[in-house]
Amino acid sequence: MSAQQVVPGLYLINLGFVNAYLLEGKEGLILVDSGIPGSAKKILDAVRSLGKQPADVKHILVTHLHGDHTGSLAVLKRDTGAPVYMHPIDAALVQRGETSRPVEPAPGLFNKLMSTMMARQGPMTIEPAETEHELYDNQELNLVEDGLRVLHAPGHAAGQVVFLWPRHGGVLIAADTCGNMTGFGLPPIFENLNDGMKTLKKLAALNFEVAVFGHGKPLTKGAANRFKKKWS
Repeated sequence: MSAQQVVPGLYLINLGFVNAYLLEGKEGLILVDSGIPGSAKKILDAVRSLGKQPADVKHILVTHLHGDHTGSLAVLKRDTGAPVYMHPIDAALVQRGETSRPVEPAPGLFNKLMSTMMARQGPMTIEPAETEHELYDNQELNLVEDGLRVLHAPGHAAGQVVFLWPRHGGVLIAADTCGNMTGFGLPPIFENLNDGMKTLKKLAALNFEVAVFGHGKPLTKGAANRFKKKWS
């Protein structure tokens, strides 16, 4: 497993249907999300593909509680020794090994089918993991050059956050606010659809050239315009 550069300093780790990311920080690497249970080896192989070791991961940022983003968090904490950053609304559940709240499907037949399939699988069980640092709206993380802005982005999950990095014309780490798998659009499920649409409208007012997602391919040019056309 190798890390794929999106822009200098940001790398995608393609774990199949879900992505994790590595940022080059001031102290070392910053991991964003941890994949499903069993993803730790792939993620650490991606770290090694950059000529680094697990101990070079100095911080772990978690966008939200769902098991495809928190599944390997406890293992990666042990393997790297890195502290975890997460919004307290979702961190409270992850500390108990929980990964979901009640959800509703996004509009459209495909999303309804996806939501039904996911419901049949039941909630994912993960090893509980503690959070050392709480994330909150408009927080500035001084972990990378030029800083990383945290934005609370509820809808898909009540404690979801996204990250805005001002380099390269602006890079939005958009989590599951939306996705780019079978096309650029909504995720299949929401905890609160109305909150999710408000979040997308908020993101559409920002300026950024690049957007990366929890699911699907990055938008590497004119990303904010795509958000504006769809959700402003």
